[in-house]
Amino acid sequence: MDPNTSRHSWGSSPRSPTHPPAATPGPSRHSWGSSHRVSIQAPEAHDGRLSPVADVENSSGNEDEAEPMEKQGTYETSHSYGTHHHQGVHFKWNHPFNRQSYTESILPARTRTASTAHEVRRRVSHSVRRASTAIVDAVEKLDPLTATQGNPLGLGINEIRRVSSAGYAAPGQFNARRYSRAAHSFDTIESPEKALTNSSSISEEYVRQGMSEKVEEYSIQRLAAHDDIEQLSTFKRLLYRLCPILVLVTIAAYWIYFVLRVKFTIAAERSAHEIYWMAWAFILVELFVSIPMLLHRLWGWHVVGMRKRPKLRLVGDDVPSVDVIITCCGEDDDLVLDTAKAACNIDYPLERFRVIICDDGKSKTLQEMTERTALTQFDNLYYRSRPKYPGVPHHFKAGNLNDAMEETARLPGGAANFLAALDADMIPMKDWLRALLPHMLQDPKCSMACPPQLFYNVPPDDPLCQSLDTFVHISEPIKDSMGVAWCTGSGYVLRRAALQSIGGFPIGSLAEDVCCSSMLLGSGWNTAFVHEPLQFGTVPDSLTSHLKQRTRWTIGTVQTSFKLRFSVFGPLVKHMTFPQRLCGFVYTISSLFTVFLVLSMFTAPIVLVAGGNLVPFTSMSQLVWLIRSNFLTTILNRINEFISYLPSGYRTGQRDARAMMWMAPFHALSVIRTFLLPKWLGGKVAVFTSSGSQKADLNERDPKLRAPVWRRLWVTIWDCQCYLHLVYIMFVVAAVSVSVYWNVTDERNNTTKKMLISLLTHAGWPPVIWLTCILSCWVPINYALFPPDCPDRQDLLDRDPSTGVAYPKEESKKTKITWASWAYEAQNSFITLYMTVVFILSFWL
Repeated sequence: MDPNTSRHSWGSSPRSPTHPPAATPGPSRHSWGSSHRVSIQAPEAHDGRLSPVADVENSSGNEDEAEPMEKQGTYETSHSYGTHHHQGVHFKWNHPFNRQSYTESILPARTRTASTAHEVRRRVSHSVRRASTAIVDAVEKLDPLTATQGNPLGLGINEIRRVSSAGYAAPGQFNARRYSRAAHSFDTIESPEKALTNSSSISEEYVRQGMSEKVEEYSIQRLAAHDDIEQLSTFKRLLYRLCPILVLVTIAAYWIYFVLRVKFTIAAERSAHEIYWMAWAFILVELFVSIPMLLHRLWGWHVVGMRKRPKLRLVGDDVPSVDVIITCCGEDDDLVLDTAKAACNIDYPLERFRVIICDDGKSKTLQEMTERTALTQFDNLYYRSRPKYPGVPHHFKAGNLNDAMEETARLPGGAANFLAALDADMIPMKDWLRALLPHMLQDPKCSMACPPQLFYNVPPDDPLCQSLDTFVHISEPIKDSMGVAWCTGSGYVLRRAALQSIGGFPIGSLAEDVCCSSMLLGSGWNTAFVHEPLQFGTVPDSLTSHLKQRTRWTIGTVQTSFKLRFSVFGPLVKHMTFPQRLCGFVYTISSLFTVFLVLSMFTAPIVLVAGGNLVPFTSMSQLVWLIRSNFLTTILNRINEFISYLPSGYRTGQRDARAMMWMAPFHALSVIRTFLLPKWLGGKVAVFTSSGSQKADLNERDPKLRAPVWRRLWVTIWDCQCYLHLVYIMFVVAAVSVSVYWNVTDERNNTTKKMLISLLTHAGWPPVIWLTCILSCWVPINYALFPPDCPDRQDLLDRDPSTGVAYPKEESKKTKITWASWAYEAQNSFITLYMTVVFILSFWL
C-alpha cells in the first residue's frame, strides 16, 4: 500500500491529538471530481518513530490505480462542523464518534430503514476487506521467501519526493575541494553528525510538526517502474514471469526420470542377481552434481520476474557527501587515470565528493599524474599510497580499503557519509552516484547499493565467458528480490556508519566484497542491487590472467563460507533472514561441489571402458518409459533455458554453461590445493594478485604482436595446465570408441534392433553427455589455436579532447556475435534433434 495514502476512511477512526495530520500534496485514494490529487495523511510509525519522508510534489502518474470513492449524491447541511465545499458541492465531515447524528441530520425518517441496511452492508464489506488484508499479511509473514519491495516510499512514475537529511553532514561541514578559489563560509570544521541507523537516533530537534525531516532535504525522483527497463522489454518481462512454472515442471520431470532410473536399476539387479556398481556410481555422482543446481533453481523460483525495484534519481544540488575510493596495485597508469577522471566528471557537486586513488603499487608516475590533474582540472582528486612494513600483514585489497577509510577521517572536513569504491579499470557513468544513492536514502537500513559489473573490451563471441552477464542479469536480480543483494566488487556505495558497525572491510578472505555484504546482512542491514548500466571495465586480456582471477574468486568464496560458517549459524549471521541464509549456503557450497562436477565428467567414460551399462533395464516397456521421461526432461529443460536466459541472452547462458564445465578442473584443484593438501603435497597459500597487473606476454588478442601458435599452445597446455583437458578429451574418445566396438562385435546383438538398443543404452544415451564434455573442454585449446582479435583499449573509448575524460563507445558495450556462437548452438540443436528421433522410434520398440 502507498505510504502516502491513509488507511483510514473519512471519519472512521479517531485522530491522535498529539500528532495532527499534515496535509501534503500526493496520491490519494479519494477523488473529489478534480484532477489534482490531495492526500490528507496521518504520520505513520516506522520502528517507533515518524516517517523520514514527506511528499512535496504531485505525482504525474502512479502504477497503482486509485480506488474510486462512491458518490452518494449531493448533501447540503448547515452544520458548522467540518464542512468541505468544492465547486458548489457540500460534503459534511461528521465527528467520528457521532455516527447517529449523521443519520438523524441528513436522512429523512422514511429512508432510515434502507440506510440501516446500507450501513450493515458497508460494515460487512469493511470487515471482509480488513479480514482479507489480514489473511494476505499473515500469508506473507508465513512465507519465508517473500519477494522484497524496492520502493518503500511508494513513488509514482516521475514523482519527486524529499527525504530527510537528518544525520548527514551539512554543506558547511564537508568540502572536498583541495584548491578552491572561493573562501570558506565557515570558520571551524566540525565533525559530521552520525548517520541515523535506528529509531533511537532521531531526536525531536530534527522533527518538524507533521513530518520527520530537517530544513535541508534530498529530493528523489522515480524515472521508471523498473530499473532494468532498458534491459527487458514488456513482452520479455511477461514471458520471463513464466519461469517459476517452468522451473517446477522441469524439476518434477527430472525427478520422475531419476526415480525411474533407480527403480529399473534395482529391478535389473534382481533379475541378473548381481550389483551394477558402475550404474550406481553414475547415479550417485549425478545426484551430487544436481544438488547445487536444483538449489540454485529452487531457492528463488517463485520470485523470478517479480522484482519491483524502480529506477530512481537524486535530483538537485542538495546531496550527501561521498568518498570515492579507487584501489589499484600495478595496473597501467593511464588506465587508472581514466577511471579517476571519469569519477571526477560525474554529475555531482564537486564540493560534495572526493576521489582518492589508493595505490598499493606505489607508482611515482601515477602520483605525479594525479597531482597534476588535481591542480589543473579536478581539485577534488587525491592520491594515497599506504605504508607497508615487513612482517606486518597488509591484507591485500581489504587492507587498502580500510586504510582509505582511516585516511578520509583525517582529511579536512572529516569523512563523508557514504563510501564508494571503484576498481582501477571501472569507468563510472555520469549518473552513477545519483542512481545509487536514492535507494539508500529512501531506506535508512540500506547499507549498500551496488550496480552490475559490465565490460567494454569483451572479445567477439566471448570464448572464455569473461563477461558476468549471467550473474549480474539473472542471479543478482533474483537475489535482490529476496533481500540478498551481494556486493559485486566495484561501483558500490556503502553507508559509512554501517561499515563501521561491522569493523570495516573484513580481512581473511580474498572475496572481501562478498564477505562484507554478507556480514552487513548478518548484522541486520539491508542491501540493494541496482540493475542499471552504471560502470564499464575491462576483462583480463589473456587466458592466464583470466584463470588466476576466477580461481581467486573461488578461493575467496570458500574462505567467506568458512568465516561465516556457511551462513547457517554464528554471531556474524545471527540477524540473517531465512532466504539470506539459504542463499549464502547455496552459493558457497557450489564452489566445493565443483569436485563432484569433475567426477561426473569422468564417470560416464569410466563406465563405458569398464563395459558397464549406463541405463540398466529388464524389459522393453521399462526402456520405453526411460526414453520418454528422458525426452520430456530434455525438452522442458531446453524451453526453461530459453526463458530463464532472457535477461542475459540465450547464447550467453549457453556459453556460461560450457564455461562452468571446462573451468571445473581449475576450481576443484584450487580448492583442493588451498584447503585440503599440506604444503609438502603441493598445497598453496592463497594470495591476491590484481587482474589488471597481470600482463599478457603472448599478446594473444593483438593480431600484430601475437606470439606464434606453437608458443601459445605450449603456454596454454603446460603453463595453464590445460593438458588435463587434452588428456580428458583423448580418454573420452577412446572410451566411446571401445564401447562402440564392443557393442558392434557382441554376438548377442545378432539383429539390427538389438545392436541399436545396445548402442543407445551405452555410448548413445541422450543427451550424450560425453559429447558436451569434450566440446566444452576443447574451448581453451581452441582459444590457443584461434584467439580472437581485439582492438586497442584506446580505440574502444570516446575521449573528450579538451578534458581528456573517456567513456566506452556504445558499440564496445555489447559483445559481438559471429558464426562461432552459431556453431556451438548447432551442437545443442543436434542433441535435441537426436533426442527427438529416439523418442519417435520408441513407439516402434
